[in-house]
Amino acid sequence: IRYAAELLDSGALVAFPTETVYGLGARASNPKAISDVFLAKGRPLTDPLILHVAQVEQVHELVSEFPEDAAELAARFWPGPLTLVLPRHPDVLDLITASQATVAVRIPSHPVAQALLLETGFAVAAPSANRFGRISPSSAAHVVSELAGQYDLLLDGGPTTLGVESTVVDLSGPVPKLLRPGGVTLEELSEVLGQITYADRVITAETTNAPAPGQFLRHYSPLTPLLLLEGDESLTQQILQALGDKGVTALSVEIPQDQIEAARNLYQLLREADATDAKLLLVRPTQSAGIGRAVNDRLFRAAQGRSLKDCSEESVRRALAIALAELP
Repeated sequence: IRYAAELLDSGALVAFPTETVYGLGARASNPKAISDVFLAKGRPLTDPLILHVAQVEQVHELVSEFPEDAAELAARFWPGPLTLVLPRHPDVLDLITASQATVAVRIPSHPVAQALLLETGFAVAAPSANRFGRISPSSAAHVVSELAGQYDLLLDGGPTTLGVESTVVDLSGPVPKLLRPGGVTLEELSEVLGQITYADRVITAETTNAPAPGQFLRHYSPLTPLLLLEGDESLTQQILQALGDKGVTALSVEIPQDQIEAARNLYQLLREADATDAKLLLVRPTQSAGIGRAVNDRLFRAAQGRSLKDCSEESVRRALAIALAELP
């Protein structure tokens, strides 16, 4: 941990585990290190980074306002999988915020992340440790497969316990806004805040500065094209059969019924499916409540918004076009 902290202090990049996914860390006050993070990931500068710290007192150094709602959420959910978007302090680098007036901050609960952040004593910017737009890493092996040679040290903390990214709540406006569902559920947030707005499936163009990470349509995606099936349960077999009759191998990715397990295993399941010879992946969304809302958000973006609701000739033609035009 001490060596990792020294590397970060020197401007190096360190991959480390959090309770959500593995992050690629850089010292937040070092412009060269922050630039290296964007380069390593191939991440557009329109996608802001989340700053990670060990203690609430450090957050006050990064923001210009810390409203009562922020204090209440911090008391309830920090350390944990909750990111708050707040008015930024002028000293926060424009690279981190996509030159916007807000900054995203979080206190992770993973013991390795906590130890590292306590040892450094400074804020660490840490997006997920994978190539931009690809499946997020929930194990050290995933980081190696995604970014080998792009970081100076990888801290292996085993598989992540939550499996999907943090919840992002924007507190910079008059009404709290849920920007990204995650480990802290909308229901839990509502208990604390009362009023909170959430628009399902919000999409920001990659050429537009996003208000927070996870807003672009193409995100968390396997190389193999993926389709969401939003009809009844028989639709999966109907599409598999129809594609098979056309000589196209498709694979149904089975998401666990238990929402906690679904979140924890989501990215591993997508990676395993991506490693097969299937030309198209099919997946049914889970129940859109609790952490299932986060799972479905990731699936929607992994599918780049593409879905089928029936097995009509037009639907089969569309599935074929997606499979054949986007061979991995």
